[in-house]
Amino acid sequence: MQNSNSKWLATVASIWIQCTAGTTYTFGIYSAALKSSQGYDQSTLDTVSLFKDIGADIGLLSGLLYAAVADKDRDSCRFGSGLSLVYLAGVVQCFTGYFMMWLFVTGVIDRPDVWVICLFMFMAEHAQTFFNTANVVVAVRNFPSYSGTAIGIMKGFLGLSGAMLIQIYHTLFDGKPTSFLLMLAVFPTVLNLTVMSLIHVNPSNTSNDKPHLNRFSLIALIIATYLMIIIIFQNIFTFPLWAHILTTTILIIMILSPLRVAFTAQTTEQQQQPEPFPIMEPLIIASEVQNEVEMNLLQAMGTINFWLLFLAMVCVLGPAIATINNITQMGESLHYSTTKINAMVSLWSTWNFLGRFGGGFVSDWFLHTYGGGRPFFISVTQLLMVVGYLIIGLTGNLYIGLVIVGVCYGSQWSLMPTITSEIFGVKHMGTIFNTIGAANPIGSYIFSLQVIGRIYDKETQARGGSCYGLHCFMLSYLIFSVVCVVGVVFSFTLFLRTRGFYASTLQRRLRKLQGR
Repeated sequence: MQNSNSKWLATVASIWIQCTAGTTYTFGIYSAALKSSQGYDQSTLDTVSLFKDIGADIGLLSGLLYAAVADKDRDSCRFGSGLSLVYLAGVVQCFTGYFMMWLFVTGVIDRPDVWVICLFMFMAEHAQTFFNTANVVVAVRNFPSYSGTAIGIMKGFLGLSGAMLIQIYHTLFDGKPTSFLLMLAVFPTVLNLTVMSLIHVNPSNTSNDKPHLNRFSLIALIIATYLMIIIIFQNIFTFPLWAHILTTTILIIMILSPLRVAFTAQTTEQQQQPEPFPIMEPLIIASEVQNEVEMNLLQAMGTINFWLLFLAMVCVLGPAIATINNITQMGESLHYSTTKINAMVSLWSTWNFLGRFGGGFVSDWFLHTYGGGRPFFISVTQLLMVVGYLIIGLTGNLYIGLVIVGVCYGSQWSLMPTITSEIFGVKHMGTIFNTIGAANPIGSYIFSLQVIGRIYDKETQARGGSCYGLHCFMLSYLIFSVVCVVGVVFSFTLFLRTRGFYASTLQRRLRKLQGR
């Protein structure tokens, strides 16, 4: 078995990969260049954006690949191993997709048909699912007692990655979104190839896991706060080049700081003899599955709980992703400046991070303290999203509305995978949670293309080719509010069905830990 500190170095490497994986949240930076270079209207741009969302969230192939090639007992990422193949599959798609997009937007290749752009947009974002699946499943396997916190850290840095990448854009390519596309092709590719060999699975459990995880969480919070402050100042003042270089250098130093946590963990655990920790048994055993057997995808899909979680995700993720896809157009219709619009795109990543981190951390605390079921937090965040959508639709205040929606949206990406692992077990977690993640592009198609896109284009045509004011998006956000209320019904039903199992399983796990 690998020594115990492998999981800490693996965590650091996974964090760094997550910091470059969230390219989907930077669409607002280059969407205008894509739209103008290809001569698209808003509905066509939303179609391309839909394929972006499909690529980023249809992770079934990544889950199946992980399950097929990763050694369940001793996963490692040495070159040529099963786990390395998952990362390499993502690297190839990331580079190919964004590099071709760069060639199209710069005119090196003549304007292609829309379906060609959609294909490479899909490929570029589909890479994220391979990075994310490997990092999340490795984190859960390495920290089974604190899976919510571990997933929150991974998903949190993924949520911050958009803001990080945009800061690099401002430093190196400000005002040149086409160059940013080339950066998105090269940067994640090089980083993955450099650090993926550090990633291992070592499901050991020691009493020191939680303090070290908390230190990773603290670093993430500090980075999020730093990014928020920088973005606010960039919105108020015009930063000279030296200021961009200085702030980005500080950011990079912060991103490197988790190494110190890993080395501290290694020193602390040198004298300890970690014990292998068993794979978590599923919380809910369907009638067709025997005790102690974890569900595969087909077995999970045969349960009511799978579909309650899936439908809740459609209702909560769809309207939110439609919002991020249309920030630029909403800002323009409400007379926000380009600087403010770009700031909101970056701040979305910050709020998204707070939700991802908070959803895992708070629900872990709630579960360990009170035995409370995590689905309750999905219901709470959906109710808060109703407030956020009403603020956007009725007042046009994008700043306040996006804070609420961004935090609540982000929390789903730590809650949903954690709930999946607890309800259906860890063995096929990658395949199951990526299948449930299909709710995001399905919701995007319904609410981004069929609702907000069509309503906006109709308003534009009625006013001679442009639309300014609240009426451009008001009806869409009233619809979003109603959809979230429907989602509460699904998530709260799941909470009622599982709350007894969460409480009893907590007690069972505590007894097992005390008896070891």
